Amino acid sequence: MNIPNSLSLLRISLIPVFILFFYLPVSWCYIAATLIFTLAAITDILDGYLARKLEQTSRLGTFLDPVADKLMVAVVLVLLVQNHPTVWLALPAAVIIGREITVSALREWMAELGVRSKVAVSAYGKIKTIAQMIAMILLIFHQPVFGLPVYQTGMVLLYVAAILTLWSMCHYLIAAWPQLNKNKE
Repeated sequence: MNIPNSLSLLRISLIPVFILFFYLPVSWCYIAATLIFTLAAITDILDGYLARKLEQTSRLGTFLDPVADKLMVAVVLVLLVQNHPTVWLALPAAVIIGREITVSALREWMAELGVRSKVAVSAYGKIKTIAQMIAMILLIFHQPVFGLPVYQTGMVLLYVAAILTLWSMCHYLIAAWPQLNKNKE
């Protein structure tokens, strides 16, 4: 066990805590849930950085980091849609969750073929993650701040993230297409 893996495990353990605070029947529940999600987002940034900086990359970390990310994102998006059940929120949420499942399966399959590096995380994926995390922070908090439309800004960023999600998925599928298009040998 090392620091980056501990951060990934912390992110996973924050999921039930987030859910608890999201549903607490108190006026400050969304502030608390926003802070918990923000902490999880920070651990997402830190675990990869520290793994490289401290040279503590591991097979466990390679597995845990994306699992922690996808679990937290999926849970938060589902709760947000449940809390605000509109097509405008459900559509980008479905796109983002669907892309995560598709790209995870694609990466697993490409790893089995020994060509996982062809679908490694790209710059589009990193930009998408930043837009997605900021959008989700704003959507969880959702109250105007100094008259600024926090929820609406979060929705715009969520659509930006959904578009980047589709763009990066297409990028990965194009990179994998030669393998996908091969006949079985």
